[in-house]
Amino acid sequence: MVFPINKTATLTGHNGACHCVTYSNGGQYVLTGGSDRKIHLYNPNTSTLIQKYEKGHGYEVLDIAVTHDNEKLGTVGGDRLAFLWDVATAKTIRRFEGHGARINTVGFNADASVMVTGSFDATVRFWDLKSSGWKPIMVCEEAKDSVTGVKVGGWEVYTGSVDGHLRNYDLRMGTLVTDLVGYPITSLSLTTDSNGILVSTLDSHIRLFDKSTGSCLQTYTGGHVNKDYRVRSCIGGPGDAWVLTGSEDGKIVAYDLLEGKEVATLKGQHGGKVVSAVGFHPKGKQWVSTGVDGSVSVWGSCYSP
Repeated sequence: MVFPINKTATLTGHNGACHCVTYSNGGQYVLTGGSDRKIHLYNPNTSTLIQKYEKGHGYEVLDIAVTHDNEKLGTVGGDRLAFLWDVATAKTIRRFEGHGARINTVGFNADASVMVTGSFDATVRFWDLKSSGWKPIMVCEEAKDSVTGVKVGGWEVYTGSVDGHLRNYDLRMGTLVTDLVGYPITSLSLTTDSNGILVSTLDSHIRLFDKSTGSCLQTYTGGHVNKDYRVRSCIGGPGDAWVLTGSEDGKIVAYDLLEGKEVATLKGQHGGKVVSAVGFHPKGKQWVSTGVDGSVSVWGSCYSP
């Protein structure tokens, strides 16, 4: 299987660095957030900027999550606020506050009844989207440093922290399992079946862990540099074939998921600056990258909904 390396489009519009990029569920659209405090919605196949979400955050946007029905999106940022947006109207529905520092990461449960946020204040907060209450319904304070990643899979919530620990909160059983990774964590990504979790760390390594046993199944290193900044990785391709990551030296690197070997290295991307985030189309035919230069590159074959 050949990894797709042909660039098909460049999406522009942000003024400053882009910190996050994600596909909508189904993959028809791409969403980005940046230091200009704006969220953009693009059609990656036509390079069209469809919508701007800009009357919310007062500081940089650090993460975006989309509900499974694509009707709402959650955003968080440097202003210590979390917003729930209506995708169609580009208007905010709810604003949540309570974190004591910038919010790094956001996610939804399956039915979008709860939004989960992780912050530099070392807490994870759960917000009830069905009620009109403004206080979090649960606060997790086990992390000893900044929470940089949150992923929700079923009843389980995974968090990664700069304290080097991967935590698994089982909300149904009321249990917490903690695994020591040993290095500051910069991002988390789940396999399609949610049985594996990909963890990027500041030692220029990416590790794939088995959810049930906590054992490290594979390590990916040697092609990318990640020592100082938050660089996000992801899993994608047919059958979760590849691990994809940016790099601090302007490279984008793809590894074989099972073997851990480099399958593609693209140098000099995004002006040779930090490539901060990547994302795979949910059907694996296309992927996107972004970085501190503010542009978004679309790679691989186009997808027709």
